[in-house]
Amino acid sequence: MEEQVSDKQAEPEHTEVKPNAAAEAARTRQRQELELQRERVLDERTSSPHRRAALEAALADIEARLSSIS
Repeated sequence: MEEQVSDKQAEPEHTEVKPNAAAEAARTRQRQELELQRERVLDERTSSPHRRAALEAALADIEARLSSIS
């Protein structure tokens, strides 16, 4: 009987997971993905004005999405 009581005391208590923890983790992952996309766009070099315009539009979209997350 005494052994059972000490075993119960030795078990770690279950900690409650914050309800917003999953949402915060998802926002963090999304922010990291957008930052990586931003870096790839910034690293692109092109002499084509059409491609440059597309990259600028993509960068503007990424920046807008980043600001909405933060």
